[in-house]
Amino acid sequence: MIDEETCTECGLCEEVCKARCIEAGTKRLDFTACVSCFNCVDVCPSVGLKYEAWWEKKAALPVEVDEGRRTFISAALASAFTAALSRTAPNDTLATRTPTFDESRKNPIVPPGALSVEHFSSYCTACHLCVSVCPAQVLYPSFLEYGVAGVFQPMMDYSISSCAYECNLCTQICPSGAILPVDVPAKKLIQIGKPTFVKEDCIVITKKKDCGACAEHCPTKAVKMVPYESKLVLPELTNDICVGCGACEHACPTTPRKAIYVTANPIHLQAKKPPVQKQENIFDSKQEFPF
Repeated sequence: MIDEETCTECGLCEEVCKARCIEAGTKRLDFTACVSCFNCVDVCPSVGLKYEAWWEKKAALPVEVDEGRRTFISAALASAFTAALSRTAPNDTLATRTPTFDESRKNPIVPPGALSVEHFSSYCTACHLCVSVCPAQVLYPSFLEYGVAGVFQPMMDYSISSCAYECNLCTQICPSGAILPVDVPAKKLIQIGKPTFVKEDCIVITKKKDCGACAEHCPTKAVKMVPYESKLVLPELTNDICVGCGACEHACPTTPRKAIYVTANPIHLQAKKPPVQKQENIFDSKQEFPF
């Protein structure tokens, strides 16, 4: 809260607030948006900001309990929890089979700069600043992917979009250290996951027709098309230069599952720089046009 007596209305707290929840002029705080980064407290020169326990303010207020609403919410939570357990329970019919698409994606994919799934989940406060700033909207609130304690922590969802290759906004706005600051050149070499290609699901195989959507959208050219049978071409992966951005998965048109999809690196790895291809048939401006 803002202390009316000691606050000098210097405005420094408003300038450093990452969630933009402080109005220094009116001395108002939007507690619903606060992410507890404590930048305002650190920068305040007059000790005009202080924290109070929420129960100290609410202790004197009468408490009215709506038993019907409490029962409804409890039943809804119990149903959701039971459904989640049933989805994650082991299935005897899968015991002798190779890992399926869903089983291989057990770990959520976390943004570049997060270092690892464990680091991200340990420090993330689910403030969703990274979600709000992401121009591609690839970050999405999780459910139980991080466990019960990590409900609503963001994760990459490549069914919605893919991570923009030239963007590093989420690494610049995280207030808790779950995503560390990374510049764009360094971000381009962080491998957050690796693609898996299921040849039998590709429409080049199933429908005998060209596609190439994955290769066209890959920013590092980790996916390229190679000759297959007569006049067809088929995707080929070079995982060393892949960063796991999900562009190939998002562009893949196959259903019910993608023929190419990204699985998480639990600990982020370093990708190799994509090879620089020399431009052929460079135009000479001194030559006359052939028409």
